[in-house]
Amino acid sequence: MNRIFLIGFMGCGKSTVGRNLARALNWKFIDLDQFIQEQEGLSITEIFSQQGEEVFRMLEKNALDKVATLENVVIATGGGAPCTHNNLERMKETGLTIYLKLEPEGLLERLLPARKSRPLIANKSDDELLLFIREKLAEREPFYNQASVVADASVTGVEPYMQIIKLYQ
Repeated sequence: MNRIFLIGFMGCGKSTVGRNLARALNWKFIDLDQFIQEQEGLSITEIFSQQGEEVFRMLEKNALDKVATLENVVIATGGGAPCTHNNLERMKETGLTIYLKLEPEGLLERLLPARKSRPLIANKSDDELLLFIREKLAEREPFYNQASVVADASVTGVEPYMQIIKLYQ
């Protein structure tokens, strides 16, 4: 096992955990959204607004296919990545999938300060944001829960993830 995919809702900590885990393993870290932005020369917001979600999801699938061939890599996926184009199956075939699970209230707490930088939640009130989180999580969790491991994202530090990885080596 030389590839780890971190999945979960926006704000659950995929990028933070991913960077720290990659550092601890002495592996490379890839944020799939950043990878797409570098490949396309556009921000995720620009891709969504100019080309639509369907085009973005295809770009995401293609990017996932590319990174799924790399070795010794920790990949933080976008929140919707496991839910389309059989992406979750591809991740599970080529690596260890870890769902960073956080309850809606915990996600709300983490996302409130980040509203301006996240186009999907930019103009939502606190109540609207919590409702959005609950609705989207209900749609996506059936996919997330199929990960090899469901991890409590409220736990801090890299050690719990290192223990998980040891179990799968």
